[in-house]
Amino acid sequence: MAEITQQDGTWTFDGETVRIVPGHDKSVSLLRRALGELAVPLAAVAGVSHEPGRKGGRLRLRLRHGADPLLQVTGGKLDGANDPYRLAVESGRADLAGYFVDEVRNALLLEQVPSGPTDRYLLPGPSVPLSASAGDGTASFDGEQIRLEWNWKTDESKKSGGPRAIALRDVEAVEWSPSAGLENGYLRFLPKGSGAVAGGSRMPAKHDPYAVDLYGFRKDPLMALVAAAVAARLPHPAAPAGPGGAEGSTPSAVALAKTPDPVPAPRNPGGEDHDALLRRLRELGELHQSGVLTEEEFTAAKKAVLGRF
Repeated sequence: MAEITQQDGTWTFDGETVRIVPGHDKSVSLLRRALGELAVPLAAVAGVSHEPGRKGGRLRLRLRHGADPLLQVTGGKLDGANDPYRLAVESGRADLAGYFVDEVRNALLLEQVPSGPTDRYLLPGPSVPLSASAGDGTASFDGEQIRLEWNWKTDESKKSGGPRAIALRDVEAVEWSPSAGLENGYLRFLPKGSGAVAGGSRMPAKHDPYAVDLYGFRKDPLMALVAAAVAARLPHPAAPAGPGGAEGSTPSAVALAKTPDPVPAPRNPGGEDHDALLRRLRELGELHQSGVLTEEEFTAAKKAVLGRF
């Protein structure tokens, strides 16, 4: 078990899951507090690093593209303070951070986890029901229906239509973007049959009855949680076409969470698994000889394999 606790939060790794618990320090963002504890399966991890600095450093967990609905819907636009996969590390804890990195890297190597993109969500997204208020409205989602309600800052052209309720089955896509410079941000839902295409041009969020206009205030990132919760329940953007030709046949993490897990096979049932471990040792030796693995990486990975005999 590898664990590191800082004011910013606590990260633990048990060989299969990276658990991220946000800290209680006032510097921890509203988004991270609202998101709460994250359980990141090793299969979702593309890499991990410790970036040292003069006054401290940070741990950074890099996820496979498409594994997390929050990262998918925010598209790299979350700033550092709101990124749940970064941990500020005090200068005196650099060795502990390095040990944590080594443990995760060795597990990735041992399990041969691919670093490439995935065509289904491996994290379930934010819990529902949830609600967030920012900009010109409040967005709520209970897992089946999205509700948009307006406030005194809402433009009259949008407010006159009253609150909006949209069933999840009627949503084609969801988008979130932060404010940038003089441009407002938005949380936008694209209804099916509206003719709108994700990423295409459309009316400003100020007038769009299916969008919340965001002004750049501290609560804006909370709208990304609503977007992620909805995205987690929509077909994955990279899902292959199903037997009938429809996109999105690959189950999401939410759907998989509702499916009983198969009974796991014994970790070392007999000769067949023993042979697999021997093959793994040979593979590690070849990687070491070819220079892909350093002496330290090879020793650590070999020790982990031997421990499974």
